[in-house]
Amino acid sequence: MKLICTLLFVLTFVFCTTEEKVVTHNFSKVEIEVILKDSISIRALDIYNDTLIGFGFNKGYGFVNLTTKKKAIVEFSESDTIEKKENWIAEQRAVGFTDKSFFSLGVSSPARLRKIDSESKEEKIVYTEMHKKVFYDAIAFWNAKEGIAMGDPTDTCLSIIITRDGGETWKKVSCNDLPETFVGEAAFAASNGNIAIVGDKTWIATGGMKSRVFYSPDKGKTWEVFDTPIIQGKETTGAYSVDFYDENNGIIFGGDYTAPKSNEANKAITKDGGKTWDLVSDGSGAGYKSCIRYIPNGGGKEMIAVGFTGISISNDLGRSWKELSKEGFYTVRFINDSTAIAAGKGRIAKLVFK
Repeated sequence: MKLICTLLFVLTFVFCTTEEKVVTHNFSKVEIEVILKDSISIRALDIYNDTLIGFGFNKGYGFVNLTTKKKAIVEFSESDTIEKKENWIAEQRAVGFTDKSFFSLGVSSPARLRKIDSESKEEKIVYTEMHKKVFYDAIAFWNAKEGIAMGDPTDTCLSIIITRDGGETWKKVSCNDLPETFVGEAAFAASNGNIAIVGDKTWIATGGMKSRVFYSPDKGKTWEVFDTPIIQGKETTGAYSVDFYDENNGIIFGGDYTAPKSNEANKAITKDGGKTWDLVSDGSGAGYKSCIRYIPNGGGKEMIAVGFTGISISNDLGRSWKELSKEGFYTVRFINDSTAIAAGKGRIAKLVFK
């Protein structure tokens, strides 16, 4: 009996100590500290060990060390191309860290994926794709060995590449193994926010003429797709960003960047893992935003949305929104439940919510 009681106590202790801490923050303002100011446009960033920011910009990638404010920027030159093209763009709109490496992916042909050592900053190209329709939008990782990047269709399906060896090699998924896309269905490389991962589960948001959510339960081995009620039907409409708080609760956010004040059918939530979606604050609250993120430890009720239109917060599952700042940013990532890093046109900033 004594042994059984001891075992029950240990199991109870482990369960209670691993249970998520949920905090009601009710932030009402944000303090913005610019930590990098430059004549660059930044639509993708990631944070390593809460101290090193890695980002992609319109001509390369770079790093900012938060402990020293030291920066290092790698700018690509025209000689970096595989073939010279008048309209060649080296924009890096998909970046991410693993435990030892930083990855930066170019949007268009030739789309090059670089693997950079987080400490030495030595880089090598681990994937290249050339196609007139190539346009990569986002990258994310399940763990240190396995990762995924997605882009617009070059054939009848989304462009999805996957690594299983720590990013050393990447393989494009055949359209035979993916749901077919509609004509005009693609994605927006607006914030590196098209992919959400929880455990082995993965969600990808599309937009344009059709805005849907693609879902894989097994780290990209199998896929299905679900419709959404988000605004769609034009090249500029749809879900621009997706985030999941846990394997059931998620949100998509977007709209039409050519009509940024419009708040009709631009945000929707799911409570069943993405199978069904319901509009929230339809016709009220925040208009177009390029990036949505749940506030850590907020129980899935609290979220921050950013765009060139400013910063907005919801404390009630997206039903209502409050504008915290008119300062424009393209993308945001949290360090903890009150501090985030945001980036946009010409700057990176620390956001402290209070």
